[in-house]
Amino acid sequence: MTNTHSAPNALISERSPLRKQLTFAVIVGNRGFFPDHLAKSGREKMLEVLAKAKIKTIIVGTEDTKYGAVETLQEARACADLFRVHRDEIDGVIVTLPNFGDERAIANTLRFADLHVPVLMHAFPDDAQKMTIENRRDSFCGKMSACNNLHQYGIHYTLTTRHTMDPESPEFLADLKNFAAVCRVVRGIRNARIGALGARPAAFNTVRYSEKLLEQAGVSVETLDLSEVYGRVSALQDDDATVAAKAAAIKQYANTAGVPELSIIKMAKFGVVLDNWVTETQLDATAIQCWTSMEEFFGVVPCTLMSMASNSLLPSACETDVAGALAMYALELASGQPGVLLDWNNNYGDDPDKGVVFHCSNLPKDVFVDEIPRMNYQEIIAGTVGKANTYGALYGRIKEAPFTFLRISTDEFTGKMAAYTGEGVFTKDSIDTFGGYGVVRVPHFQKLLEYICENGFEHHVAVTQKNVSAAMYEALTKYLGWSVYNHQ
Repeated sequence: MTNTHSAPNALISERSPLRKQLTFAVIVGNRGFFPDHLAKSGREKMLEVLAKAKIKTIIVGTEDTKYGAVETLQEARACADLFRVHRDEIDGVIVTLPNFGDERAIANTLRFADLHVPVLMHAFPDDAQKMTIENRRDSFCGKMSACNNLHQYGIHYTLTTRHTMDPESPEFLADLKNFAAVCRVVRGIRNARIGALGARPAAFNTVRYSEKLLEQAGVSVETLDLSEVYGRVSALQDDDATVAAKAAAIKQYANTAGVPELSIIKMAKFGVVLDNWVTETQLDATAIQCWTSMEEFFGVVPCTLMSMASNSLLPSACETDVAGALAMYALELASGQPGVLLDWNNNYGDDPDKGVVFHCSNLPKDVFVDEIPRMNYQEIIAGTVGKANTYGALYGRIKEAPFTFLRISTDEFTGKMAAYTGEGVFTKDSIDTFGGYGVVRVPHFQKLLEYICENGFEHHVAVTQKNVSAAMYEALTKYLGWSVYNHQ
């Protein structure tokens, strides 16, 4: 359940859920009318499964309650007391029912612990050949009773894909992986810090957002004016060790053949200032002004630096799209892979379920077909400010892969956070264009486009090359209370 992405991630905030081993509190249900030896063996099996998945567990000991399970009011309080001691560590709770379980004890434990984290409800399956009084579980029925009580208590919970499941089955391990993603998204967004570097470009009303609604959702925005960045950049010498190191990193990251050395030095200085700001203010993602102030008054585009940050799991969105940066971060938390910000940009011929996505580009290099992307000048802006002032864009095609898309928006008219999510695939369909681009296929794409336009969503969309829309929808709706459209 740990992040397997290979990119360097030195810039990731120490607070990021991707930095830490997941910790789950575990509640083992028991009920005296049913075989309690099953609580003992079920507890052992679940803990073995979680250990193999490299998940740390917090659970009452066998010396604290009968079999280390929870049945009575006193056991519920003992379990809750333990959970409260570890409140800051716990990312989620697994409730497992080896037998029917006591629904009141389970609900009381969660109420007394007051954790406010995702809860996964699991029940062991019965063996049709072992239905005698000595071995019958009745977890099938007990799960309904436990869920009924949690519903009465106002405690949100997640269900496994099948009502009862062997915890060692591939299906349960997939559910566990999905639940881990839910937990990372919930913890990450509730404590997210997004950096807004520069003002919103005047021509982009579409990326307006409400800081107050974000703050209510647990997301703080740290601002920095471009003039302050330029001032800090001017204090750096060309031969400064940090500048030289950043320039070398840029040249290793991308193919810079034909790019003027002066442009590389400018990027490196900007990158040093950006890295220092991210570290000092403990940011989880950034949104940077580009169009066209930076080109006119500084002489490069920040695309490569943003690509490097995103590839290191520190998402960076262009055009000061703070909500877009948050969507990139949410997808990253769910998938453990880079988030990408794109435009829903063009139709693809007459195919209603296909389209072209594009940016100029700041795409993380791990999403490209070519292992080392080519740095070029930004052809669109170059038409107004000149080629020499627009070096730094990365060109390449996005490789064939499944993907999840997500757009987050602040809906000031309803006073709520809003989003849509779903899945598609990047295809190999032929196309000849520039920048960072790909051809996508999304089932019922026209319905999605209609929803975007009818509900006033932005043209930017965040994607990650993994199927995590189920976890995203669960986290944002059930545990964060957002209004989310799930495009099936």
